[in-house]
Amino acid sequence: MNAPVAIEVMRERGQREVFCGLTGIIWLHRKIQDAFFLVVGSRTCAHLIQSAAGVMIFAEPRFATAIIDDRDLAGLADANEELDRVVDQLLARRPDIRLLFLVGSCPSEVIKLDLSRAAERLGARYLPQVRVLNYSGSGIETTFTQGEDACLASLVPQMAVVSGKPELLIVGSLADVVEDQLVGLLHEMGIDRVSCLPPRRAGELPAVGPDTRFLLAQPFLADTARALEARGARLLPAPFPLGIEGTRGWLEAAARAFGVPAERLDAVVEAPIARARAALARQRPLLEGKRIFFFPDSQLEIPLARFLARELGMQLVEVGTPYLHRAHLQQELEWLPPGVQIVEGQDVDLQLERCRAARPDMVVCGLGLANPLEAEGITTKWSIELVFTPIQGFEQAGDLAELFARPFVRRGLIAGATRQPVGEQAA
Repeated sequence: MNAPVAIEVMRERGQREVFCGLTGIIWLHRKIQDAFFLVVGSRTCAHLIQSAAGVMIFAEPRFATAIIDDRDLAGLADANEELDRVVDQLLARRPDIRLLFLVGSCPSEVIKLDLSRAAERLGARYLPQVRVLNYSGSGIETTFTQGEDACLASLVPQMAVVSGKPELLIVGSLADVVEDQLVGLLHEMGIDRVSCLPPRRAGELPAVGPDTRFLLAQPFLADTARALEARGARLLPAPFPLGIEGTRGWLEAAARAFGVPAERLDAVVEAPIARARAALARQRPLLEGKRIFFFPDSQLEIPLARFLARELGMQLVEVGTPYLHRAHLQQELEWLPPGVQIVEGQDVDLQLERCRAARPDMVVCGLGLANPLEAEGITTKWSIELVFTPIQGFEQAGDLAELFARPFVRRGLIAGATRQPVGEQAA
């Protein structure tokens, strides 16, 4: 393996603007179809998840909040007894649940509620019907995508041990259609033994062992990767499957590890690459030459910046990311344009000053910064939308590009409407 690329990174430590890890429940509860996520937190936690999910009132989602109220905070109620009562009610009402996550929050951590012991206690009561696990979704020192990392890391100790013929494990939540596409390409390449973490159902949790090779589908899974390596699995260094280059490089890493001839890989990816190039060609005229500034939020920033610069011709003003795992992002860093400004961490006031001084054509940031910047005439893209939307793989390359092109189209339409005379608008 090559030594990590030497690249200068500016580090900032100050006020941050990010969602908390509870947000990950929104895509995780859709992925693991018989799991339930019970947040042990405040009404603010409940409002956050409900707002992010946009759940209709007649829907019955697979997440909820066990509210910590004043009696719990004052020590007037036994929080563990209250939690047991809520779980009993939940599982009686929802017999379809096979995996229950107790999700910690800032309030539960403040009152030192030990959810790991609660999970052990409740797991002993409900096994084998329901497996009970816990992880922290607190936002005190994390960014919102780390909720998925904590969730998947909690699953690793539950994975059975396997040895024998090498297997490939795809790690990271992907939309089902994207997962099917990538697994299908791997099968066409001749890699038959492929499994995914997280699984679609709790009973399909894959096994792991010294013959497991795994690819990260998301760049924010550092704890999960460490847990898998502790079980003997080996990470395949690769770029992330965003755009044509990233997806091909990701598949190529699997091909090298499993002895797939280069000719077979080329034959498998030829048609999807042609479709992706055609899709990108439709969006490139809107994006080429545009200057883009990334605030740190999702940890997707560096692979996205690489895609936009190399495949769509955008100019990178600054690429901020909450955390930079150099080993996992080695190839992505090598593919960035020389001299690009990379910032790890955040001091939001200083970054806002740099952003306003640079006046980029587009800013990728969280919801809290988007509206003020739009009011100043700067086009923005919500970073959280890039996590909620299927963007990985060849077939989604055009959709990913369109996510960045759409704000420019919208701004152009608004500007055109405001320039029309009143009579023309009426007509």
